[in-house]
Amino acid sequence: MTRIVEVLPDKGALVSRALSLVKEKIETAIADCQGYCTIALAGGSTPKPLYEFLSQENLPWDKIHVFWGDERYVRSNHPDSNENMARQAWLDRVPIPPDHIHPMPTGAQDPQQDAQTHETQLRQFFGSSSGDFPTFDIILLGMGDDGHTASLFPHTEALAVGDRLVTVGNKDGQPRLTFTVPLINHARCAIFLVAGANKINALTQVFAPEGDSKAYPSRLIAPQGELWWLLDEAAGGSLKS
Repeated sequence: MTRIVEVLPDKGALVSRALSLVKEKIETAIADCQGYCTIALAGGSTPKPLYEFLSQENLPWDKIHVFWGDERYVRSNHPDSNENMARQAWLDRVPIPPDHIHPMPTGAQDPQQDAQTHETQLRQFFGSSSGDFPTFDIILLGMGDDGHTASLFPHTEALAVGDRLVTVGNKDGQPRLTFTVPLINHARCAIFLVAGANKINALTQVFAPEGDSKAYPSRLIAPQGELWWLLDEAAGGSLKS
């Protein structure tokens, strides 16, 4: 794993850098890999302006496949839906083929069933067999002030799932679908976008040489390729000293 940490002056600079990096990684994937790019999106407020900027770019949309790293267990048009946010900010504004958008299903009224359904969908898309983990070109990640990422929350059962692509996360008793740690760690490039002074403590714990990964799940992320941490000054300024 190659880890790169960049501390940007503010959130605007962070988003600008993320835009440049994501465009670069999309172009690299299309040119160097299989002729298309697979990207898994994060939810939350930090990546939303990135998606809005991406909607203004002239990218080869017919060569990009979009997934989600996690999803709240709500209908796709719900205000809390990560899919809904990304569609409004980005995907509905560009001519990406509809079958290149691969949301997590949430309609079975059974999170475990929908997790298995999406795992099957991923295996069919990537042509991977049971026991193998497909490789995403780009996985975007956020981090909560509790150190969680995707829907991998502290001291939850999802952290220990090592034989699945998708599992059910738990946030205060509310189910969510989430990529598992090993699926994230098979990515060619994982990019954390972290902003705000409320993240200082969690970042300190995540970057510590030794620590508790069950308490701060972002410590578990160690992709086979590149791991980028894009931080604003408020979140990451202390890491420079």
